[in-house]
Parts: sequence; structure tokens; C-alpha cells
Amino acid sequence: MAGSGSNSNPGGRAQSPTEPFKRVVTGTMRAIAGDPELEVVFSADRPGLSGNTARLPEPPRKISERDIAVTRGLSDSIALRLACHDGAVHRRNLPKGPDARAIFEAVEQTRCEAVGATRMQGVAGNLAAMLEDRYLRAGSADIASREEAPLQDALSLMIRERLTGAPPPPSAERLVNLWREWIEQKAGTDLDRLVTRLDDQSAFASQLRHVLAALEMAEDYGDEQDQSDEPEESDDAGRNEDAETSAEGEEQAGEQEAAPQEMEMSGEEQEAGETEAADSDMVDMDEQDMELDEEQPGESQRRDAPFSNRPVSDYKVFTTGFDETVTAEDLCDADELDRLRGFLDKQLTHLQGAVARLANRLQRKLMAQQNRSWDFDLEEGILDTARLTRAVTDPMQPLAFKQERDTTFRDTVVTLLLDNSGSMRGRPITVAATCADILARTLERCGVKVEILGFTTKAWKGGQSREAWLAAGKPAQPGRLNDLRHIIYKAADAPWRRSRRNLGLMMREGLLKENIDGEALAWAHSRLLARPENRRILMMISDGAPVDDCTLSVNPGNYLERHLRFVIEEIETRSPVELIAIGIGHDVTRYYRRAVTIVDAEELAGAMTDQLADLFDDTVQQQQPQPRHRRRHA
Repeated sequence: MAGSGSNSNPGGRAQSPTEPFKRVVTGTMRAIAGDPELEVVFSADRPGLSGNTARLPEPPRKISERDIAVTRGLSDSIALRLACHDGAVHRRNLPKGPDARAIFEAVEQTRCEAVGATRMQGVAGNLAAMLEDRYLRAGSADIASREEAPLQDALSLMIRERLTGAPPPPSAERLVNLWREWIEQKAGTDLDRLVTRLDDQSAFASQLRHVLAALEMAEDYGDEQDQSDEPEESDDAGRNEDAETSAEGEEQAGEQEAAPQEMEMSGEEQEAGETEAADSDMVDMDEQDMELDEEQPGESQRRDAPFSNRPVSDYKVFTTGFDETVTAEDLCDADELDRLRGFLDKQLTHLQGAVARLANRLQRKLMAQQNRSWDFDLEEGILDTARLTRAVTDPMQPLAFKQERDTTFRDTVVTLLLDNSGSMRGRPITVAATCADILARTLERCGVKVEILGFTTKAWKGGQSREAWLAAGKPAQPGRLNDLRHIIYKAADAPWRRSRRNLGLMMREGLLKENIDGEALAWAHSRLLARPENRRILMMISDGAPVDDCTLSVNPGNYLERHLRFVIEEIETRSPVELIAIGIGHDVTRYYRRAVTIVDAEELAGAMTDQLADLFDDTVQQQQPQPRHRRRHA
């Protein structure tokens, strides 16, 4: 890479020391992907791919060799996905069950990376550095049991080992070893047969189906597809993908290819169970196809009742005995809350200024609506000093009083309900916590009370509730099978200064797990209904559909989504509470009447302030105060 001794560009402005590195990475990505029009941006948000734009982390000004290798690994991973992945083939073979789907997505990404790693030694080194960094950040070296170790991560690393000969990264060795014996015993032979199908995505997907069958996940493909499979031709491996086309798969692929082809990669969590080993900086291409499925009517093809996505009230809970509603102080001592709050402040020093400017704009708009207005010439109220002379000279004159009009939002409470699921880990939850913090302070200045709540689960893939279900003999259709954890970060009556440090709890490792949105929304709504304020606003901030692996494994695949739709309809049609939703990389407009979807977490502050400002503007226009009726005397 040639360059002069001067650190300036032709325009005379000082050039960032990382600019040459960015240009090299961009050119390499375009070459590997085979797409000269690929746009590459470097930002503080999580790496991923949206349309034809790839996002990579902004390198530090003093970039180290490790930073260079990790960034190159992320870029190679994205580029190889673009070069080696066929979305139509992927969707045609995608399982229905969440566990099988998570494995299928992870292994397909491993296949794409293995194609590059086996042909380019430099790419293999970059990918190894990226994986080591990913599992190091996720704390995989400290995992103590299988319950904490995602099966899809262990399986994908074992398949990578077979395809490339590279052992698991040191930070993930413990994770793999916890599962290795069990996987080898059940599916070792089927895993070996994947090696000869590396370059054929269809054949690879077909063989992967047999791996899943060996792992007792064959039912996740659905009986209809299995019954419609054509007879398979035998080869050395005994299987051939060309015989793996089903009528149902073709129908799904046709519908999905007609949909908008918007792809957003934010990890496997959103559709596949929000695995705890996922890191905010990891690049998972899985969401490219998951977003397509999420926006299609594919859910209606499950073997459920007709119109199964319409709101219904058949939702039930196996037991509520292990659920908890706690404050931040219950989960964390004061010293750790202070430390976590300090960490939160350091993470978003540059963002706080931008959020504060938006909040100040909202404050000015709200304060402008608080201009005092009065009704005059009334028979009762406060004595109007302008009529004092008349009141003295003519005491019998009754119209000498005034009353202040009520403002349209003075008696208002706002609840911010934050998704605390695993897919929010990293940048999204940090931005959400900061925005909630600054908006709470702003609205408090305007006389509007604010409550900040969070929702997640106590365990991954079921907790004590699942154990109780197992002990009861696994009764059919048990309903929700995980332990809820609802967190009160700031109560409506608590002043902001006393609750400020509580928001740091969202930075605590291990807090964010799975999300059951319907019950969380109902909980926040019930708290609002108990408030004395005349106007109550509920704002939901989430980055995905409700997912709880344990519950979905023993109930219909859209069980949680149907309940969420039911709760939303109840609130929107029968409740005085005004409901707003903001989706981060997730289309919430298909659930909520009043909603907005943002692509990056950086847009959250603007979306929150705009939505609140619009609500108050609408109220001012629709509820202009009318003058009080005046009684006149003859």
C-alpha cells in the first residue's frame, strides 16, 4: 500500500489515520463479494448487512494488530455470505422449529466462511481472530454447564473443525467440549458427510437435515414436508439434495421471493431464541433470511388453526410461582449500580449531547404548550384584579372572577417499557438506557411523570417453571414455560435523581435473556391503569418478536406472537392508555397501530422524542380548551 509521508488528503484537510485501512478493507470486501457497488460504512453500531450496505465497527485511532484482524474477519464473514449464499435455497430448506432454525442459520454461516477459509489462508486467519474475539466477549470460557452453552454454537464450531481442520478458538473450547461427546455419539457420521458437500449449498442443506434428525429435531421440519419428499438417490454418503424438494417448500419460497428483500443481520437471537453467547459486536448473517420470513405470511402455514395470527385469548401460563417483579436495587447492590452507571456514561459520552439536544427541543415544545390561559368574567374562581374597581363600586356585579384553564398534558404519566432480551445486548441496550434516562429527566422538568420498566426472563430455555412441568409428567399444551423477570428501574413517583443509577443495571452481564412481550405489555398496562393521572402513555421499545425457546418448543410456533397481538388489540381498542411502539431493526408496524421502525439504535433518541412530541401536538389540536359557560344577568 503506497503512501506519502504527509497525513493529508488532496483537499488539504487532515486525514484520519484509519482512512487507508478503511479503504483497503472496503476494496477487499467488494472483491470477495463480487459486488463493486457494495457500500461499506464504519460506525459504532453492531456489524451487519442492510440491503447493499455493510456495517463494520469504527476502528480506534490507535489501531492494534488485534483490532485489524478482528475487523478483517468481520468484513470477510460478511463478504463470504454475499458470495456463497443463495437466499432462495436457504429459505426452501429452513426448518420451522426455533431450535433447529438456530442451528441451520449458524451452520450455513459456518459453511460460507469455510469456503473462503479453505481457499485463502489470510481469510482463515482473519476469521479465526474474529471468532476468538466473539466468544471471548461472550464469556464462553466461563460456561459451566450445557444449559449455558448454546448448542448451535458448539455444533457450528465442530462442523467448522471438520470443514477447515481448524480447532475451536481457545475462548470457545469449553463450550464445545460440553457438547462434543453427545453430538459425536448421535450425529458424528452425518457430520462427516457434510465435508464433501461444502461447495453445494443445496446438498449441504439436505445433509444437515439428517444431522438434525440424528439430534432428534426432525419434527421441526414438519410432517407435510417430510411426506412430500421424493425418494432419495444413494451415493457414497447415502443422500442427495436434488431429491429434497417439497410442495410446501416451493410454496413458501414463492411467497417469500415476492416479498421486499430487506435484510438486516443482528444475530440469531430474534427468531432463533436470542442465544446467550451472542455478542453485540459479532456478525451473524442469519438475520438476512430471518427478516424475510418474519415479514411473510409463513407463520400461517404452520399446522395451527385457521387465522392463527389473529388475536385470541387462549394464552395460559403453566405456573406463576417463579415469576418476579423486582426493582434494580433488588438485583444489584448500590456499589455495583454506581459502577455500572459510570460504565454506561462512558460508553455514550458523544451520544448524550445529541440526545440532550433532542430532549431540549421536546422540552421547549412542551413548555410552549404550558402557557397559562384564563377564562374571565366568571361568577366564581380567583378575583380578577382587572375588575377590582368594578367589584368595589358595584359589589352586586357577579362577573368579576377568573379561572386558569387546564393544560392538555399537565396531568400525564409516561411509561417507557424496554425490551431486555439478549438481542438488545451491546449498543442497542446502551442507547436505550441513555435515551430513557435523558427523556425521563426532560419530561420531569415539564411536570410529566415517567416510569421506566424492563422485561426479560430469569433463565435461558426455561427455568424452574420448566422443571415443575417435567416433574408433573410433561402435560400437553402447558402454555408459557419460563420464569418472568419484570424490572422496575424507575417508578413514576420516584424523582429522577434517585433512580438515575438504576439504569446502569442494563449493562450487567447475564441480565438480558429471553422476551415474552405480551405479558410484559399487560403488566406495564396494568400499572398505568392504577395511576391517578388523567392521561397515560405507554411506549414499548423492542428489537424483535417475542421469543422463548422453551415455551415455543411445546406450543404452536406463533403462540407468543398471537398473545402479543391479543394484548395490543385489547389496549388499543378498550383501554384509555395511549400505546406507541418503536422497533429497532424490527417491523413493529404490523403489530401496533401507532408505531415506527428504525434501522439503527442511533436513531432511537430522535424516534422517541418525535413520537412523544406528535402525541402532545395531536392532543393540543384535538382538545382545544373551550371557554367556560358564562351566566349573564338581565
